[in-house]
Amino acid sequence: MKNAIILCAGKGTRMHSELPKGAFIVIDKPMVVHTVDALKKAGVDNIVVVVGHLREAIEDILKDRDVLFAVQEKQNGTASAALSAESKLKDFDGETIILPGDMPLVNSELINELFESHKNMASDLTVLSGIVDNPFGYGRIIRDDNGFFTEIVEENDATPKQKSCCEINSGLIICSNKLLFNELKKIDNKNFKNEYYLTDIVSIMKRDGYRVNAHVCGDSSIIIGVNDRYALSKAERILADRIKKNLMLSGVTIRYPESVMIGEDVEIGPDTEIEPNTTILGKTIIGSHSIIGPNTEIDSSIIGSNVIVKHSLVSDTKIGDNTTVGPFAHLRNGASIGPNNRIGNFVEVKNSSTGSLTKASHLAYIGDATIGNNVNFGCGAITVNYDGKNKWKTEIGNNAFIGSNSNLIAPIKIEDGAFVACGSTINHNVPEGALVIARATEVVKEGYAEKLRKRALLKSAQNDKNKS
Repeated sequence: MKNAIILCAGKGTRMHSELPKGAFIVIDKPMVVHTVDALKKAGVDNIVVVVGHLREAIEDILKDRDVLFAVQEKQNGTASAALSAESKLKDFDGETIILPGDMPLVNSELINELFESHKNMASDLTVLSGIVDNPFGYGRIIRDDNGFFTEIVEENDATPKQKSCCEINSGLIICSNKLLFNELKKIDNKNFKNEYYLTDIVSIMKRDGYRVNAHVCGDSSIIIGVNDRYALSKAERILADRIKKNLMLSGVTIRYPESVMIGEDVEIGPDTEIEPNTTILGKTIIGSHSIIGPNTEIDSSIIGSNVIVKHSLVSDTKIGDNTTVGPFAHLRNGASIGPNNRIGNFVEVKNSSTGSLTKASHLAYIGDATIGNNVNFGCGAITVNYDGKNKWKTEIGNNAFIGSNSNLIAPIKIEDGAFVACGSTINHNVPEGALVIARATEVVKEGYAEKLRKRALLKSAQNDKNKS
């Protein structure tokens, strides 16, 4: 059985924020969520998140993630934080991994690699280490003359010789769950900060005759910790590059990738092209042979194959195959666009569905509507769905034609094959195959325009006279 403890109780004072550090966003997810997701992907069975400072914020972020919470009442060190999880995990078998809540780059592959090393070395405790050019601020991995791991020494307690060591502690530890909490209770706070250091468990377990090991991470960039907003930006950049590299190696073209942001949960099919200045986030799935961008934002949407979306904003939307969207379209709130559609420039679709071969080519609003197949929604046409209190439904059947500059006042139903003449305001259902015209009677008054101009001039002159 695999268990995990995420340490997320600290204040993160160097972030200079009211938010707890684990709540800071990296690309599109809070740091602590990246860690939880990586653990779940690695097959960890029980995850305990230790909270403390502003605990409600972390608990709210993770409320739907199926994790347990433990509270560190007093922030007096990482060992104390880990010990807070005892009541949640003490009865479980297997191994427990302890991770900081501010390492968003740790992925499932590294977690499984560490578990595998722990097993292969028959260790009772395994620490993940890394080799870095500048070890300042990190705990140092100390080895004896034979290269065997002996202890971890924190920066403030290290000698000058120890500080010269470039092998650092990542903060990840795996320990037999049956040993963990008894060994944590043996840690004292006799150090520079008077805190209970989790890292002291290494020397204590060696003293007690247990087997400890340090596994060196092959890519030290993965174990970067986020202590301030500059480090946050570095972590985000590393993760963004990793995501884009994996997509490009799987057959996705990303043009000018420095300008593109793609979330960790995004899936994109081969031969799709992502154009510059495009952001794709959330649990978005994009098919093959599509073109997304430039200057496009997509969030939590499903987009088919052979789709073009450019200069547009798409959120919580489904788009069928062979559909073109944009430029400057806005699809949102559960919109579902069918295959072979055309959603053109300055068209907004909200909480509405369309069938196949339907088009709204420009300057239209479709809200709370169900639209059938082969419908033409004209320029300037809108569904009038809101009466100031309620949102009402518009239904448009197959093969209907909605003329330009029409207002469909919901609730309303336009039956199959109906034709709404341009400039009409419709507030009654339109039967199948009918033509509906709803315009004011046109009145022409010959020469009247000149009278209006003279009247306006006289009024302006009188206003000027009154002011003087």
